[in-house]
Amino acid sequence: MYRRNRCFLTIYIGFVALILFSSYRNGLRQEKETWIRINLVGYQSKSIKVAVWVSKTDDPPESFDLIDKNSGTVVYRSKKIHCFGKYGPFSNSCRLDFSEFKQSGRYQLKVGGVYSPEVIINDEVYRNTADFALRYMRQQRSDFNPYLKDSCHTKDGYTMYGPMRDSTHIDVSGGWHDASDYLQYATTSANATYHLLAAYRDFPAVFRDQYQANGLKGINGQADILDEAKWGLDWLLKMHPKKDWLFHQIADDRDHKGLRLPNKDEVSYGKGKERPVYFATGKVQGLGKFKNRSDGVASVAGKFSSAFALGSKLFDQQDPRYAKLLLSKSMSAYTLGLKKPGVQQTAPMGAPYFYEEDNWTDDMELAAASLYQKTARKKYLKQAVDFAGREKVSPWMGADTARHYQWYPFHNFGHYETIKTERIKKDTLSAYYRKGLEKVWSKAKNNAFYRGIPFIWCSNNLTSAFAIQSYLYFNLTGDETYEALAQANFDWLFGCNPWGSSMVYGLPEWGDTPEDPHSAFSYLQGYPLDGGMVDGPVYGRIYKNLIGIKLYHPDEYEAFQSDLAVYHDDFGDYSTNEPTMDGTAALVYLLAAYDHRTISSNLKFSLDQGAVIRGDSSKKQLALIFTGHEFADGLEEISTVLERQRVKGSFFFTGAFYNNPEFEKGIRKLYRQQHYLGPHSNAHLLYADWKERDRLLIDKTTFENDLRANYKAMARFGISKAQAKFFLPPYEWHNQKVSGWTEEMGLVLINYTPGTRSNADYTWPEMGARYVETKKIYQSIIDYEKEQSLNGFLLLTHVGTDERRKDKFYSQLERLIHYLKEKGYQLVTIPDLLR
Repeated sequence: MYRRNRCFLTIYIGFVALILFSSYRNGLRQEKETWIRINLVGYQSKSIKVAVWVSKTDDPPESFDLIDKNSGTVVYRSKKIHCFGKYGPFSNSCRLDFSEFKQSGRYQLKVGGVYSPEVIINDEVYRNTADFALRYMRQQRSDFNPYLKDSCHTKDGYTMYGPMRDSTHIDVSGGWHDASDYLQYATTSANATYHLLAAYRDFPAVFRDQYQANGLKGINGQADILDEAKWGLDWLLKMHPKKDWLFHQIADDRDHKGLRLPNKDEVSYGKGKERPVYFATGKVQGLGKFKNRSDGVASVAGKFSSAFALGSKLFDQQDPRYAKLLLSKSMSAYTLGLKKPGVQQTAPMGAPYFYEEDNWTDDMELAAASLYQKTARKKYLKQAVDFAGREKVSPWMGADTARHYQWYPFHNFGHYETIKTERIKKDTLSAYYRKGLEKVWSKAKNNAFYRGIPFIWCSNNLTSAFAIQSYLYFNLTGDETYEALAQANFDWLFGCNPWGSSMVYGLPEWGDTPEDPHSAFSYLQGYPLDGGMVDGPVYGRIYKNLIGIKLYHPDEYEAFQSDLAVYHDDFGDYSTNEPTMDGTAALVYLLAAYDHRTISSNLKFSLDQGAVIRGDSSKKQLALIFTGHEFADGLEEISTVLERQRVKGSFFFTGAFYNNPEFEKGIRKLYRQQHYLGPHSNAHLLYADWKERDRLLIDKTTFENDLRANYKAMARFGISKAQAKFFLPPYEWHNQKVSGWTEEMGLVLINYTPGTRSNADYTWPEMGARYVETKKIYQSIIDYEKEQSLNGFLLLTHVGTDERRKDKFYSQLERLIHYLKEKGYQLVTIPDLLR
């Protein structure tokens, strides 16, 4: 009996061991042949959250788990899986959707025996990432390079193809090197400058001030992104020194002679330290064997013009003389574009590679729209609409291939800016955007990565551009049809791709990001290229046919390469692993847009019932805010005083105010003067009881519908929700519940700072004890300033009052501004105060 039991036990143990070994072997096989790809930076709690499961052998999964990384417990289990089959090197691929899970934390996804990298869910996952990408922009500077703390290319340059004698010296030092070589192109630099300016205009709250204008560490009172944009603007001014002079390129492919840092650049172009500067002739150029196919100037002139116009708008208050110069240069560059329609391609020399741009009407559309926003001259609006109709969709969208930079910029900002100034065309121009998105979606919907972007050179640039266009479209229309596609493109850049690698150096610092990019900085000295976005994967056939590519190390991603697409983190592969300046600048805009979605109140701000009621009290800044619903008798005087004093105000109007035809002229004047225009509800509803503040007088649906109607009225003036995220409640009265509803709509609730009587300027004598005369209101402000300070104040008054009030407080506005300036206060808009 004992021997029989022992024999049985031996057989049983052997059987169990066989099962365990088989399971272990299967687990190893799964780990080697099955992977889960995620956004390595993380996901915001309310965003679309999708991972991609890929395998070379396994059958598609039926469910997946989300596991808390600390406790090891399953916190979410789902069967929301959409499978697609073969993609690239993989036999099977599936999308794992865990969007409905919103709890912040650190997790891992698990399918069978396969675990994903760490999944981070947190509303601050993209916080300060846009500023991080600016590191690469500073590293790319020519002339004084703050990263090297040394200067380079200070002798640029000598002219070619210009109306002056060839080899004439002209000072065009400055700007940015284009990529890991040291050529400089106006077409990419102007586009980069515009993206930086637009990022600050649209999302000022996400940017910090940690660097000086020269790029060295230190605070200078201006957001770093504006310092970087101005670096670009100043160089563009040098490249457009006269009304009819426009240069478009410094150096050529003679630059590609070995590795060196820019401050050690000894490459000779035949004239000492000077490099050639190419004049924009609109004709074929090329000093060596190879030539471009240029036939006009508009493609580059339009880019100059739009960057100058937006720069003029943003610098108008702090540096009026500089803003005036930029506007003049914008107009002259635009005129050159009109005179010489067509494309100014970059100039090759000894190699067949150059930027083969074939479109230009998109550049002129953006320039015209930008000039109209600055000048309000109808001719620019008419021209913008005309140009919009000539290129409705960026031609690469939906295509399988394109030549290098053939359709550039890779998305058309022009439609968005034209819509902002001509709302009648909103449906038409939005449909242009939608058509482009649909073209990409028609390809993307057939694979698990939702990949509809062609794998051409700089495919990452196209990816970020597409995500930006998706953002612009959603912001204009509220149509969520393509939001999952947009998120997939964003996620692709940060690891949700076949290689599982982020395409941005050092982002995230704990993830798989480029370590061996094609750059002298990293290859020769081991310097990090923080924030630089690399070119990205290319078709296998492109990689195989490029000249001079050689891998220096074994391919760590060999298992993920295919004829469909190739990507290497190897210095030798300049086609997929070289960072680009313009691609990174566009990424700055995209990261800022995503970060801005979850911006919350700064800890230094004061709050009441969830609303921000005071900015940073350590800074000598305040915002003049004005509200309006029924009356606008002071609107003209207020706008005139602010213009004369060069102060920007923040105006919050109801939908009824925006829709009142008698007020339209005044509102448009405020818009032209670049004041902040925001919502104040549609019908001026009272949200909560005056005595029992927690008792609501409306429901959530009423609140949302009313506020949407307010934004609809604002849209008539070209004001989008993205431009007006700050909301001031009607009657300046709210509670915590209203604050929560506001946040759910992606907005920030603000209210006036208590302590003075400024908000009582609407009262009239018949109101008895509630009436406060102008003299007492003014004195209350002065007294508070003397006793406590107005730092961080939101000082609220009204743009009009009942006719029964005769002593209008707005008549004292100029006197008040003089006083505040004498006391050293900086008068800023709400976005700047709460940045």
